[in-house]
Amino acid sequence: MIISSAQLYSYQIPLNKLLPVGKQRINLRSGLVLRLQVKQNSAAEGTSDLRTELVEISPLSGLDIDNRPLMGFSLESSQEVSLLLEERLESLIGEHIIRLLDLAEETQYPSVAFGLSLLYCKLIGQLDDTELSLQETRVVPLIYRGQDEPISSLHERVRALPRETHSVKIKVAQTSLEEEIQLVHQVLAIRPDLKLRLDANRGFSLEQAIEFAACLPIDAVEYIEEPCIDHNDNPMFYRAIGMPWALDETLNDAKFKFEMQPGLTALVIKPMLIGTLEKIQNLQHEADQCGVRTILSSSLEASLGIEALARLNQIMSPDEIPGLDTLAAFSVDLIIDSGKSKCLSCDELTLIKSV
Repeated sequence: MIISSAQLYSYQIPLNKLLPVGKQRINLRSGLVLRLQVKQNSAAEGTSDLRTELVEISPLSGLDIDNRPLMGFSLESSQEVSLLLEERLESLIGEHIIRLLDLAEETQYPSVAFGLSLLYCKLIGQLDDTELSLQETRVVPLIYRGQDEPISSLHERVRALPRETHSVKIKVAQTSLEEEIQLVHQVLAIRPDLKLRLDANRGFSLEQAIEFAACLPIDAVEYIEEPCIDHNDNPMFYRAIGMPWALDETLNDAKFKFEMQPGLTALVIKPMLIGTLEKIQNLQHEADQCGVRTILSSSLEASLGIEALARLNQIMSPDEIPGLDTLAAFSVDLIIDSGKSKCLSCDELTLIKSV
């Protein structure tokens, strides 16, 4: 399959409500869309042998609502990614699509590595067999208190959860220990059948994490993501309190090597922050060998990126419900319709380069 044309676009989508990025908040999501058209062989003519696929490449970086840089997630900016892709697009024309994997391995930017390897998989049809509707995709609802939101509104959102929802994700290490302990108990009082995925985003000291967990019904907690500021403290947290924990941000370190530790029960994988699909699959294999769950999670992508993650989840972790409950905050969809009143097409995006 030979690459015949390529287009790079940028998008900016205002959010209907603030989304949490660790302890920070954003009200706008921006990123890139890469579209490639390929033909079966260099002699192909007409459109019958052409195939077009698109991927979203959206590093989780930029500024929060207070104009502070987002910390702890993507190190590369959308501008850096855009410049790199602009430089490389022309060299792709006339090349076999395997060149996408070469570039994915060469780049230092995880978002580009993931996007190019995903685009290769789309072009060869590896995601074609997954039937998917974003409106019907199972997700674990994300529970967090909005800015200036009365607690009664959060309670109403919990009451409104479908009865078939059995797990929720709650952001913690955001306010005081007392408030968050109370919040967890309030959620369980409304829906005692729920299992909780807590996400601390490395927000607690070891002592705070133990104090927090000691006040919760451990049987109601699936796991707590990144409980301690220093991830090396997580096994000590488990020994002290017995609450299972998961890794998330720690996986984004290029030097990370999987090692089984006491209490480690899940890897929460954000592909946009990790790199190539091969790297992600290797990480999953290592976790599987130790009985550790792997759960795909969004980096707050728009609908184009979320749909791809949902398809990957059906292939890689079909028995797990992915962490993809962030689309509700987006004011419009991107390329893929999730049921919003407007879905942006490529013609409505900003064209950066076309070759």
